[in-house]
Amino acid sequence: MAPEVAREIFADPHCVMAWGPPIGAGPRALAVTGGHRLTGTWQFASGLPHATWLGATNCQIFERDGAPRLDVKGAAVPRRVMLFPKASAAITDVWKVIGLKATGSDNDAVTDLFVPNAYSFVMDNPADRREAGPFYRFSTLSLYGYAFAGVALGIARAALDAFIHLAREKVPFRFSAALRENATVQSQVAIADAGLRSAQLFLMHALEEILDSVVRTGGLTLDQRLTLRLATTHTIREATDHVAAGKCCSIRV
Repeated sequence: MAPEVAREIFADPHCVMAWGPPIGAGPRALAVTGGHRLTGTWQFASGLPHATWLGATNCQIFERDGAPRLDVKGAAVPRRVMLFPKASAAITDVWKVIGLKATGSDNDAVTDLFVPNAYSFVMDNPADRREAGPFYRFSTLSLYGYAFAGVALGIARAALDAFIHLAREKVPFRFSAALRENATVQSQVAIADAGLRSAQLFLMHALEEILDSVVRTGGLTLDQRLTLRLATTHTIREATDHVAAGKCCSIRV
């Protein structure tokens, strides 16, 4: 977005932006003078109860006559993201879940809402990029991957550290010594520790090496994108293996 629009939205220290995927066939944005008339419904907008602005994703652009807008090759133009104040939307409380209640991932909808051109963009489109820094050369999907990998590593490390703390004093039923004296426990803790450290080093090495390359060249190659996907996916799987279904949790206490 233009700097003045970004400042309008995000200068407020209490600003919260929420958005989620569309429901059904997807939202329709009718091109009109100065912007679009937007109609659609979105779900899983986490943080919606305390959001101040909403993002409408995957908006297909239509001409005034109702025909999809096409590019010079006859293909539909890229779908856009459109931003508008939360007060402009109808909110439906559908987040009736067991766990994760606090995320407030409800639905939001608008009907024939005018959104000025300055409040919309194509996600990850180089033509809409206004910042030259290396951070903006990475795709949004890739950034999600790095963030989730970091969360997975943190959970796995905390679980392993908690078990090690327990094992120092815990004497299992019908055992005469603490878990720390058990050779199998020692082995499984070591394997889990090595696996997590290896995954973290792989992830950090890939990020640092590719970031250096992006600073020099201004973009990512296909091989670099594949490497980052491999590193983030491997890290999350290692963390899961050693905590939720693997070595750390398989130790009987």
